[in-house]
Amino acid sequence: MGRGKIEIKLIENPTNRQVTYSKRRNGIFKKAHELSVLCDAKVSLIIFSKNNKMHEYVTPGLTTKRMIDQYQEALGNVDLWCSHYERMLEKLRKLKEINNKLRGEISYGFERNRLGADLDNLNFQQLQSLEEELISSSAMIRERKISNDRGANLLHVIKTRTETCKKKVKNLEQVNRSLMLGIEDKYMVHPHYLMM
Repeated sequence: MGRGKIEIKLIENPTNRQVTYSKRRNGIFKKAHELSVLCDAKVSLIIFSKNNKMHEYVTPGLTTKRMIDQYQEALGNVDLWCSHYERMLEKLRKLKEINNKLRGEISYGFERNRLGADLDNLNFQQLQSLEEELISSSAMIRERKISNDRGANLLHVIKTRTETCKKKVKNLEQVNRSLMLGIEDKYMVHPHYLMM
């Protein structure tokens, strides 16, 4: 007794659809294997489910890449990967451009702070961090100066700027202290609450 023909249309019930997909996928893989063994054919079969899960069959001893390369040769060296590679290169170029732009903006801000500009917007911790950075930078510069006698002029400029920054930091510390005392006196707030 033979099987009845079924109408080829989307199966509405998701469970039935999954069962049918699984059975038919296994059936087509079995047919691909039989074709490969019986006829000594090179077979590659790739299936993606609705959930983007990949299933593949490749003749034993081959790889999908070798099959795709052979496919390209049969088409006359059409490079299937070229457009994808070019898109990836363009995306990489754009990301590098954005990265360089952001690095420039960040270093510009740090450089302006190192040169003593825009210090009014920094809080006490940022000023301390900047001071430590300036101290370590000046120590490195001194070491270079010792090993390389040139650059006395540059060291003087940096030393002057460092001293200027230290003075600004001390000045801002004094302003901060006087403001804190003013708030404490004016509102009679316990000093513990001011540090939060």
